[in-house]
Amino acid sequence: MIRIPAAVALLLVVSACSQEEPSPPLPPQVSVANPLSRNVVDWDEYIGHFEAPQSVELRARVSGQVTQILFRDGQDVQEGEPLFIIDPRPYKAVLDQSRATVESAEATRQNAISIEARSATLVTTSTVSREKLEADQTRLRTATAALNAAKAALEAAELNYDWTTVRAPISGRVSSRRVSIGDHVQAGTTLLTTVVSLDPIWFVFDGAESFYLKYLRQARQGQRQLSRDFENPIDIRLSDEATFSHRGRMVFVDNAVDIESGTIQAHAVVDNHDHLLTPGMFGRARLLGSGSYSAMLVPDEAIITRQSLKEVLVLARDSTVTKRTVELGPEVLGLRAVRNGLASTDLVILDHITQLQPGMKVVPRRVAIEPRNADDGPGAPPVAAPEPFAATVTDER
Repeated sequence: MIRIPAAVALLLVVSACSQEEPSPPLPPQVSVANPLSRNVVDWDEYIGHFEAPQSVELRARVSGQVTQILFRDGQDVQEGEPLFIIDPRPYKAVLDQSRATVESAEATRQNAISIEARSATLVTTSTVSREKLEADQTRLRTATAALNAAKAALEAAELNYDWTTVRAPISGRVSSRRVSIGDHVQAGTTLLTTVVSLDPIWFVFDGAESFYLKYLRQARQGQRQLSRDFENPIDIRLSDEATFSHRGRMVFVDNAVDIESGTIQAHAVVDNHDHLLTPGMFGRARLLGSGSYSAMLVPDEAIITRQSLKEVLVLARDSTVTKRTVELGPEVLGLRAVRNGLASTDLVILDHITQLQPGMKVVPRRVAIEPRNADDGPGAPPVAAPEPFAATVTDER
């Protein structure tokens, strides 16, 4: 037998191994899932402020000296509640005089009635002349007119006396007093204070012309009713709130678009029973922005952005990767809505997105997509959309 040195044998083994072809890499394992199918509605977001439906500048209706102030600055008041007292004594004297004038005029008229009746009886027997009867009738008419004038003066005196007590014209919140006790106020001129109504309250905002055009076209297509004709819902949150907890309804859209700003003004009415909402306070609102439509929901990390294109990777029947161009919508339940480009039966690839190319073989692992946000109220989950609109689910089918 021929002995081969150990070093040579080892070299032959290594050479033989180097001539074997390398085994192909195993296909990557990826997670795939069907998109969630939901019927959703869009909500357009606006910044606005609260405004009192009624704001009254309270001025005295009679002149005189302020003798009492019956409220605390900034307190809530009810309609008809007394706020100021203007010295009533001069007006009480005029009132008493007017009442006495009415009593005198009534007595004069009653006497004129008796004389006229007696003359009417005697004229039939020619005891009293026709001229005397006509004179008595004239005196009766004059006495009647004097009584009516006295009653009108009495009514004016009663009004003036009543106006010496200045009352809240509406229910709401009173501002600070603008006069002090002892000040002389002039009828119709001196500002006493202001009162604003609080419940309900308006939320006023300006909408872009592009949104207004969208609403017009949706109304023509029967997708959404115009807020000019229908009380569309609106949700509002304050600057320190995370959810849209205040509910309102649209009641007004202006009749023209502002040429300078390209916006149109609108307002909603909001219940404010606890008087938390204050005129001038700012808030963010979401207004119903569409009719209900079907959307596919997928995680944001499953979406590929290529300039203006949005794409997702989908598993084909032969376990290869395919690419779909999609139209995105708002964020819903913590997921991204896809308006077009996906079907509920598609298997969307959820991970290793940057490592995959169309046509590659993969090993799929089925998972389920779950909502990431819970509802914050009936039919109104919290949303945070980077677009100028958000959306909520209308059912959970």
